Amino acid sequence: MQPEGLLICPECVSKLSLVQEPICKICGKELISDRQEMCGDCARHRRSFETGRALLNYNQAAKASMTAIKYKNKREYLDFYGDLMARRFQPFVQRTQPEALVPIPVHPARRRMRGFNQAEELASRLSAAWKIPVEGKLLIRTKNTAPQKELGAAGRLQNLQKAFAVAETAGRGKLPQRVMLVDDIYTTGSTIEACTRVLKAAGVSEVYFLAICTGYAR
Repeated sequence: MQPEGLLICPECVSKLSLVQEPICKICGKELISDRQEMCGDCARHRRSFETGRALLNYNQAAKASMTAIKYKNKREYLDFYGDLMARRFQPFVQRTQPEALVPIPVHPARRRMRGFNQAEELASRLSAAWKIPVEGKLLIRTKNTAPQKELGAAGRLQNLQKAFAVAETAGRGKLPQRVMLVDDIYTTGSTIEACTRVLKAAGVSEVYFLAICTGYAR
């Protein structure tokens, strides 16, 4: 599973947990039983996005890896995840036919602090593999929200109200009708939901998503 020449040790790779079938038909979280169609979150909350997929279950190894990317500038990990996602999700992309990859934006203040947006970096790697353009300026972050990890499901969605917008410059050209959002972590779906609502209000018809990690189904 380890692409040659990348700085990911085999011991670390062995601790990662790939999402396996059965999965939620909406958000792609791993399910306990194949008699289920949806996870608890998707059964309780109506989603505006069509469906999505994630590569890994968010265990301790994945958490450490995501932290290293965001706060220790370990962008080579995104080479590894981008390569694996490009191969694993090729059939999903062929089925959904997105016209553009749209990374979840970070607020300019947070981008200045980190020096990059991990979702944008991931999207660029997927774009190179699939030859699908990245629309990195389609969505903008208008509010520097509190960290989502400190909030519950209801608090997360409330925290993100009016946090995203479609850039004014996007209205000057033709909006893509099928969009694939790209993010590092999918938990309750509040971020993807907030972005989907903004995109569909602007005229986008279908919204899908890909993420590196997802929380276990509840």
